[in-house]
Order: sequence, then C-alpha cells, then structure tokens
Amino acid sequence: MTVRDATPEDAAACRDVYAPYVTGGAVCFEADPPTAEEMARRIAAARERHAWLVLDDGGTVRGVAHGGPFTSREAYRWSCAVSVYLEPGRRRTGAGRTLYQALFERFAGRGYRVALAGVALLNEASLGLHRALGFEPAGTFRRVGSEDGARHDVAWLQRDLGPGPRGTPAGPR
Repeated sequence: MTVRDATPEDAAACRDVYAPYVTGGAVCFEADPPTAEEMARRIAAARERHAWLVLDDGGTVRGVAHGGPFTSREAYRWSCAVSVYLEPGRRRTGAGRTLYQALFERFAGRGYRVALAGVALLNEASLGLHRALGFEPAGTFRRVGSEDGARHDVAWLQRDLGPGPRGTPAGPR
C-alpha cells in the first residue's frame, strides 16, 4: 500500500470509505454521506493550502487522511484540523498511523506547527490512535455534537508538527 495525494478521480472511493462513519453512529456528525461531487469539492479545497491523502492498495482506496483550517481567523493560520478514516476492518493494522504520519510530514513541510483533532466521546479506538501518535488533550466541548437525538461531547487533542521558533513561523507554502 502507498500513500499519495488524492485526486478528483478518488472522490467516489473516498466517499465510500467515509460513509460508514456518517451512518454508523456519533463520529463525524454529518446528517448524510456526501455525494461524490461534494467529496471532490472537499478534496480540491483541502489541496489548495492543506492536504488530502489516500491509502492506495493497488488502485483501491483503503483510507483517507486530510486536514484543513482549524478556524478561519488569521491568528490560527499555522494550525490545522486533521482527520483520518479507514475502510471497515482496517483498524489496528497500522493504516491510520501510516496515513497520519504522511499527513504530518506534509503539513510540517508547509510551515504548519500544530495539528488538532476532534474526537466524539467515547470513541476509544480514535482516542487510542491519537494518543499513540503524540496527541495530548486540549479540552472537551460538552454536548456540542448532535446525532440520533442525543448530544455528545467532543474531545479536542493536539500535537506539535515539528520544531519551530516560538512566535510567528514563516507560514504555509
């Protein structure tokens, strides 16, 4: 398996990897799985300044990792929000770690200094992956995610992406 940049042609496959997280419970808090067209738009938007990667297994997408702005305010421009999704049955295979490590390298090379991830509680598998990759707790937002008539807490975790001077880095390229 190889990690590579996603292309618009990967949109349907990325949608298929992601859809079970939308329909399978409180994970991403989307009402409906995105269409392939919407997924293509998201890929293009992420690739402009951030990244969208896929785990390619002989032409079949088995997982995705992507990042985007943590928030739109200029002061947060050196931080990014990240996510990873794997097709069913790929947990605890190293696939999530492989995708995330490639994503972190990409972001560090572009000048980003902090990655943040929101994890719906109690998603122990996701929390475990993030902890294993050096994420630390940054805070918990209480009852902010609504899914299936229930309100859920979301833990935010963060990790540094690389060394850099304190203060303002050179900026994403």
